[in-house]
Amino acid sequence: MDLYEYQARDMFERHGVPVLAGLIADTPEQAHAAAEKIGGLTVVKAQVKT
Repeated sequence: MDLYEYQARDMFERHGVPVLAGLIADTPEQAHAAAEKIGGLTVVKAQVKT
């Protein structure tokens, strides 16, 4: 199986497996908006598929 982490998280959620909340951003602007939505201190976890 070849999945990005966000795809696996979505699959887990659909099947009732608990996962921590998170947001997905594809651009720096989306990451900035996500950080503002979350509020407080935030961390970016980059996903690069090789």
